[in-house]
Amino acid sequence: MAKYNLPRGMRYATLDERKKFYTSEFDLEKVAAWFKGQTGKVKFAVIIGRHTKIYPEEYSEDADTTIIIDEYKSLSEVRSQILEFLPEAVYYDRNVYGENDQITGQELAFDLDPENITCPVHGTLADKMKRGQGLSFCNIELDMVKHQAIGLFEYLEKQFSHLQIVYSGRGFHIHVFDKEAYALSTEERQKIAETVKAEGFEIDEWVTAGEMRLIRLPYSLHGLVSRIVVPLEKSEIEKFDPVNDPRCTPRFLRG
Repeated sequence: MAKYNLPRGMRYATLDERKKFYTSEFDLEKVAAWFKGQTGKVKFAVIIGRHTKIYPEEYSEDADTTIIIDEYKSLSEVRSQILEFLPEAVYYDRNVYGENDQITGQELAFDLDPENITCPVHGTLADKMKRGQGLSFCNIELDMVKHQAIGLFEYLEKQFSHLQIVYSGRGFHIHVFDKEAYALSTEERQKIAETVKAEGFEIDEWVTAGEMRLIRLPYSLHGLVSRIVVPLEKSEIEKFDPVNDPRCTPRFLRG
């Protein structure tokens, strides 16, 4: 039985479905294009089964662990390691690393999740947590967070010029690729996070401030909801339907 309540049509992906997706549908060319222009080596990470409790038996002791993938020669090798773990989630590290693993910057990002929205039916995040439903969300919250993403994008484009919205599988991420944003200090990032929150946007401050450096990898599978993480144009968000849009629906749900 599923632990979290999800919109109709969304559900946990099985191990076999994860394997099918990463074997035949995970688009390495699109992943490579996402990192075009990135300096230094990208670090990836997986979580095998922390929330779904679905994991290969041999990795039962590591199911909750964040496993870093930083030893690889190509994205094909990264995929091979993903297929070894069959994780519920795949991330990349927003830090930019120079020689000797020295951090030279970090991509600025904003994370908007539907469970953070105060729902007229299901209440606040605190209410949901009390019921053990902290990652649950409904169609109302999904629609509300979609409009928050549009508003936040419009707010940010007054300050930055290179933005990208990504449907994360549940909510939305906004990535900032302006060169000066990579050089922001921790204090400056925290100030931006606080300012954005004060404007009424329900972001995850840890992500924007940089304390949480991992972010979901575009074109990977969100195993909690069986949806593909996809970049979108801002003009597409208003009519975007994550429950039915084929761009984010894996083949195993399309028959």
